Amino acid sequence: MIFKIISRKMWDAACVEGAFLGSDDDVRDGYIHFSAPGQVAGTARKYFRGVPDLLLVAFDEATLGPALRWEPSRGGELFPHLYAPLPTRLAVWQRPLDLAEDGAPLIPEDALAC
Repeated sequence: MIFKIISRKMWDAACVEGAFLGSDDDVRDGYIHFSAPGQVAGTARKYFRGVPDLLLVAFDEATLGPALRWEPSRGGELFPHLYAPLPTRLAVWQRPLDLAEDGAPLIPEDALAC
């Protein structure tokens, strides 16, 4: 499983369209950013602190095909990047994320155990 952190508003709009084309950061970088289970909490802290109404959306990486590539990113660690629109129907599940007192999104451990 790989994960996308996204605002509920962006995800809802993508579901209406049938595909997510990327956030401003995704569009700037030329691919849709994902995180592996061991990376998602760090991504949440670094890029989404203080952002309300977020969702954690899970995807089976095998369904994303050859457009998904694992490439070096933060600290040289390999991260999953999708070089194509993301069909929303491929989402396995989505869960809302609460914010901790310091504003960091809380990633439920049981969500990563799939």
